[in-house]
Amino acid sequence: MDPKKLEAVLEQRRATVRERVSPQEWQAREDLAACYRLCVHYRMTDMIYNHISLKIPGSDDHFLINAFGLLYEEVSASNLVKVDIDGNLLDDDGLEVNPAGFVIHSAIHKARHDLSCVFHTHTRAGVAISAQERGLLPISQHAMRFYNRVGYHGYEGIALDLDEQQRLVQDLGPHDVLILRNHGLLTAGAGVREAFELMYYLELACQIQLDATSSGSQLVMPPHEVCEHAAQQFAGSNDFILGRDWAALRRMLDRKEPDYRT
Repeated sequence: MDPKKLEAVLEQRRATVRERVSPQEWQAREDLAACYRLCVHYRMTDMIYNHISLKIPGSDDHFLINAFGLLYEEVSASNLVKVDIDGNLLDDDGLEVNPAGFVIHSAIHKARHDLSCVFHTHTRAGVAISAQERGLLPISQHAMRFYNRVGYHGYEGIALDLDEQQRLVQDLGPHDVLILRNHGLLTAGAGVREAFELMYYLELACQIQLDATSSGSQLVMPPHEVCEHAAQQFAGSNDFILGRDWAALRRMLDRKEPDYRT
């Protein structure tokens, strides 16, 4: 899209979208826009590529996703694009989505109605671990929450083929985390906060593993019982955290780049 036309569309959206959507959808838009900005803050972006998708509250087949061509630092609540379960545009103002990007997301949204937010990255550390035969190792506390709770999907090329969707879902299984071999990372959650938290710690676990293995020193592997105990502890931690981590991250964005809310 021509830069002047793009800016006009974005300005029009800033002025009108909040008035056209429900309060619940606007809150979802703010949360998702915050997640995109946090990706920039924590260096988990890949130019204009990758996606984070979120089911619109009250709908089983309408989703929000980033407009193709915008950097994550440009994403805001009003310029998120609405699509249906197959990635078809539901807005007609010229903003587009990358069809290839929604192939992975739509597969999971169709199969797992308990997961409202799907988050996919191509980070350096994530791709590196995805290319290691043993995958993610339980060598750090950050990795323990994923112990026996990660699916692995073999690389089949750029995710353009719809027949790959069945295998993606099968490889994810009951988990909320998928490592796409030679490709990247994927997390999903009941909401944005859950998907972001999983990705944040999965990314750190990958970085720690690369640091630990780069020295050539022998790794310390905790016993299975300890790893499983830690994973179960993490699974029950939300009863204590109560979303305070997400609230703190939103406060940081409000101080540093409050335009994500516009």
